[in-house]
Amino acid sequence: MKNWKLPPKNHKIAKYVECYWFLEKELDDVSYQQPKLNPDPTAHYIIAANHQQYYYEHDSTAQRGVGCHWIFPHRQSFVMDHTNPFCIIGIKFKVGALYALGQDQLQFALDKIQLSDVTELLSMQSIQHESLLNNAAQHPQATVETLDEVLLSWISQSEEDRHSELTRKVLPLLDISPVSEIGKALHCSQRTVERSFLKVTHLTLKQCKSMIQLEDILSYLYNKDEDSINWPDVAYKFGFSDQPHLIRYLKSTIGETPANYASKRNLTIDTYGDFEVN
Repeated sequence: MKNWKLPPKNHKIAKYVECYWFLEKELDDVSYQQPKLNPDPTAHYIIAANHQQYYYEHDSTAQRGVGCHWIFPHRQSFVMDHTNPFCIIGIKFKVGALYALGQDQLQFALDKIQLSDVTELLSMQSIQHESLLNNAAQHPQATVETLDEVLLSWISQSEEDRHSELTRKVLPLLDISPVSEIGKALHCSQRTVERSFLKVTHLTLKQCKSMIQLEDILSYLYNKDEDSINWPDVAYKFGFSDQPHLIRYLKSTIGETPANYASKRNLTIDTYGDFEVN
């Protein structure tokens, strides 16, 4: 298994892209074959070979195809088929970035996977696309520089209106403030904040905060053995009223009780590791 995660080098790109990541599963790699992708308020653009198959399933509804594709912000967990070897590069955009980048029509595809031609989206030639995938494992920094270069012309055309600017101010507060107090912290009405945020992200403040919290919880649990997890302590640490509240939360977000999840460890973080941005 080979992987890395790196931030953009260009500050203009970094305004809209959180990181680039790479993941390769080779023939002899042993890993969970159907990992779950947890809910995520961000969009990821997946660069893959033209013949590379993808498969995402939720509630027996399958979304499948071949090649490059979008994983749009999703409020539900997807089960993926990672039985066969694959090699992919991901571009993780920041929450609400597609709105400022003139791709707002894509945001209406919440919970969807959408096939996308990389040569059209990023004006990348087919040979450059294949070369990027072939060299990504051994040359991560060069891959980042190439991605910065191909994204720059698109991102340079971004236009931020007042809704996008307000949403950008809201995002860092979701980690540290109750949703009901964000308007007060920004010296504007709560209704104005909620309307702008919904317009830009098509998610409510509560939905986005819940997804961010889930990622924090999963990162915390990743570093603990099943036997060492104290669920009442986890509930207290992450602001739940009690353990039953935490149980309901995990069942609604990843479809598992805490005990079942701790036993299965079947999410992508468990399968491929919590590789941090370098």
